[in-house]
Amino acid sequence: MTNNPDALLTALYVHLDDHVLPAGRQRPKPGRPHLLTDAELVCVAVAQVLLRRDDERRWLRLAPGRIGHLFPRLPCQSEYNRHLRALAPAVFQAAMWLARAVPTWQERLRPMGATPLCCGASRVIVQRFELGEIAGYGRDISHHAFYWGATLMLITTAEGAACAFSLAHPTELDECKQALHLLHVQDCAPEPGPIGCDKGFAGAGIEAAITRLGHMLIRPPRDGEPDAPAFPGWLCQRIEAIIWTLKNQLDLERHAARTTEGLGPGRASASARSTPRSGTTG
Repeated sequence: MTNNPDALLTALYVHLDDHVLPAGRQRPKPGRPHLLTDAELVCVAVAQVLLRRDDERRWLRLAPGRIGHLFPRLPCQSEYNRHLRALAPAVFQAAMWLARAVPTWQERLRPMGATPLCCGASRVIVQRFELGEIAGYGRDISHHAFYWGATLMLITTAEGAACAFSLAHPTELDECKQALHLLHVQDCAPEPGPIGCDKGFAGAGIEAAITRLGHMLIRPPRDGEPDAPAFPGWLCQRIEAIIWTLKNQLDLERHAARTTEGLGPGRASASARSTPRSGTTG
């Protein structure tokens, strides 16, 4: 992999145009044609986050000077937003290709963790936003605070490339059930292997279910747990560092989504190393 944005966007566009979204196989849709093809739109969305621009209007004003040599035609903000929301499956395929391209994809170890994803902080927002399918009131144990939003479950490589994630209602589906669902529906590793997580995934039921899937759960021991195996401290720090990076550097807490359709693809394209939700659960 290279840290040259132009090389990354060029390689991504070639892969999408040749294998994922060939222009010849796309059906013409009624109405005015889009200024960008589907492959071009995904690349522009990836560039938006690589250059740390979470506001779409500001990004489209700056984009001609940053990526205009690659994409001379850029849409207005409303067309960009509508086209991106309708393109969630393509964003998913692009993100999975990028995750499989990093060297640590071949490693068997997969860190896993859950974190709250706040969607609002007032009663007015709760009533106006159309996120009731996955959002609800929950408690952030780490920060001793209540919030209205969803639980974000992440499975990543050892270096932080997200292999899979899902969003779920914080009270209707607990972390253990959400993790099992994600492991069932997503291919997050070349072959089953160890999964590092925190104490929240302790329990005979969850450990037996994950073992039946071929994985091995590695977690810190509970207080007073007899004959608990040693847990490497660096792994717990790595999991927290990955979650912090994805939530802060990739602007996951400033998603500004008001609908489920906007929350999924908008955050899926929030990183060249992140994947969209495998399917709304809740």
